[in-house]
Amino acid sequence: MTDRYAQTPLTRVRRIAQRADYDRATVHAILDAGWACHVAFAVDGQPHCIPTAHWRIGETLYIHGSNGSRLLRALGDGAPASVCVTHVDGLVLARSAFHHSINYRSAMVYGRFEPVGEDEKRQALDAFMDKVEPGRRAKVRGPDASEFAATTVLALEIEQAVAKVRSGPPKDDEADLGIAVWAGVRPIETRFGEPIPDLAPAAA
Repeated sequence: MTDRYAQTPLTRVRRIAQRADYDRATVHAILDAGWACHVAFAVDGQPHCIPTAHWRIGETLYIHGSNGSRLLRALGDGAPASVCVTHVDGLVLARSAFHHSINYRSAMVYGRFEPVGEDEKRQALDAFMDKVEPGRRAKVRGPDASEFAATTVLALEIEQAVAKVRSGPPKDDEADLGIAVWAGVRPIETRFGEPIPDLAPAAA
């Protein structure tokens, strides 16, 4: 296995190709920093794009949900999918309207999801809890038999993937540099706030 994903017709970036990054570590970091992905697929010619929680173990991307989910049923039956995770890092304010932009990190993964067996399902769900909060799965009640049976876990092997990243200041035309307007980047940060405890009374 190389350090980079192979460029394919699906993952080749055509628009501003210099922002493309096929490095595995870059793709993994973008996926891991996200809490929700958008999964695009089609059923009977009708396209859908549905947000859902995701997590990664090695070169495998996982999603989960109810057995009755249209998303999971379609993907479990072999529908091709594209998965996107995007982080917006800042608004790029230029001196001209045309050169306004955003700073972002995005990752696209293409492939087909497959249902996992029971052992992998348990390991994957444990890993998901560890992503939510390291060590939490050892503190909470795990799924009982009915909850486990009602949950579908799908896995996608990450073979076709690409990242696209923009960073830095605006790229104004030289002729616009004298325009008397503020230009630069307004950073956007995603961070945890102060925890809010659940005040429900404990069972007797």
